[in-house]
Amino acid sequence: MFKQFQPSDLVVEMVGGEPYEYYPLGEHIVMAPGICGGRPTFKYTRLEVRVILADLKAGYSVDEVVADFHRSNLSKEAVEEAIDLAGRAFLESSQSALPIAA
Repeated sequence: MFKQFQPSDLVVEMVGGEPYEYYPLGEHIVMAPGICGGRPTFKYTRLEVRVILADLKAGYSVDEVVADFHRSNLSKEAVEEAIDLAGRAFLESSQSALPIAA
């Protein structure tokens, strides 16, 4: 179902002179063990993906969300990746819930 990360999947980069460790979920979305409880965030931010998806659910457009979070350098491509990953996660979870045909 969902990817199980191995210790070797951990990426370590130096950002601002500090180590930044994360597991990549995509190009823009990561799970960083020491950031936001390890929940998915946009890379190099403390901005949780679920916050952005909630704004989209509330009716804001991608462009509006990007404009609202301009200080975090959130890009349209990052938001589109979040939508894509959420859709894929939904499909995976719904397919695994289907009974197996006899």
